[in-house]
Amino acid sequence: PHHTIEKIQAPNFDQRSIALWATNSKLYQLDIDIKELEKLIIHPKVVAVGEIGLDKHLYEETKYEDYKVSSEFMAAQKEYFIAQIRLAKQYKKALILHNRETKTEIIAILDKEWSENMRFQTVFHCCEADEELLDYAKQHDFFIGIDGDVTYGGEKAKFAKKVPLEMLVLETDSPFLLPEPLKSKKLYPNTPANIPLIAQCIADLKRVSLEEVARVTTENAKRLFNLNS
Repeated sequence: PHHTIEKIQAPNFDQRSIALWATNSKLYQLDIDIKELEKLIIHPKVVAVGEIGLDKHLYEETKYEDYKVSSEFMAAQKEYFIAQIRLAKQYKKALILHNRETKTEIIAILDKEWSENMRFQTVFHCCEADEELLDYAKQHDFFIGIDGDVTYGGEKAKFAKKVPLEMLVLETDSPFLLPEPLKSKKLYPNTPANIPLIAQCIADLKRVSLEEVARVTTENAKRLFNLNS
């Protein structure tokens, strides 16, 4: 990550999250890159480390040659995941967790690296529709990230109904997971401007007002990223 915070500024956004991406881990040099990442994390405008985590998915399209989910590849991912969790704890930054087909391994690492200051400072980003993850989040006061795929119905919508509103944060996963009806119209890319569509879906699922969803999830996001001060 040979960048500065100034190089990754985005118009009209004042806070940032930064991390080393899981599936790039074989391209990194752990000691060197963690030190470089630390230089960025200490910047006051960086409020979170993420998304970080583990990923076993066999992507059909990838820019990397010889992409294989091997034991060596997963070991490298775990090293980077743990190192970045420790940086987040050291500098009291929020954690944005990525999990794709690695629930057991992620939970084992979180248990080992657990710290009380991770409560209300951690989110399962784009959380899989999994009861065990929801139970873990409840036990550890994590937030659950819900994205545009909740508007597709199915298991994600059923899962979202089970998540207490006080645990929800709304996400885009931009440029992916375009919410309906935009997805059917192929109005890509997804952007934060589409958050109201996700909020309305949550309101409909939970039979509460859109205003209530907006109020509670905004407060959740402020607490997660320590934006109230």
